[in-house]
Amino acid sequence: MRQIIATMAAIALLGLLGGAAFVYTGVYDVGADEKHWGITYRLIEKVRMQSIRAHAADIHAPGSLDDQDRVLAGAVHFATHCAICHSAPGAEAEDLAKGMYPEPPALTDAARDWKPRELFWIVKHGIKMSGMPSWADHGDDQLWNSVAFLKKLPTLTAEDYNRLVAAAKAKGIGHQMNDMPMNGGDQGTKTTPNAGAEGLGHQH
Repeated sequence: MRQIIATMAAIALLGLLGGAAFVYTGVYDVGADEKHWGITYRLIEKVRMQSIRAHAADIHAPGSLDDQDRVLAGAVHFATHCAICHSAPGAEAEDLAKGMYPEPPALTDAARDWKPRELFWIVKHGIKMSGMPSWADHGDDQLWNSVAFLKKLPTLTAEDYNRLVAAAKAKGIGHQMNDMPMNGGDQGTKTTPNAGAEGLGHQH
């Protein structure tokens, strides 16, 4: 028994020393232009997905997310704060997003990959160690509007997207409407954030 305990203690000590050496030698490259090791990436992705699903499990949407005013308000929020990094139908993300790691994904399939409650948790709380910020200060109602829009996003063409933004502007829905940009409707045209918009970095 003593031999077993001594062996386990030695293994634990070696693990501790190895971990300390890994941290303090700086051998791991944290540069954004160097991708994670495969095992590191898979571990982070698994932790991220399980954490989001667990923390969002008890969240419930306040009524229907198919309400058109919700979708319009969500389109405004997306165009103002999200498209700069996540792109939009007919428009690429800004250059700053391309230099981030992981690069912010296009959200076209977000509604297929995540449940509404999970999307809400992501936009409200953001994700640690990424460029994805918390939008909690925008209020739950506005964030549910964003989720309502994300549900529609997979079906939208560039023209559909511009029509939604224009309809929101006509109804005075959202904020910063006078300065809010629309994309040019041509694939590859970049969005230009308005002067008051904050960049959405990712990772979502």
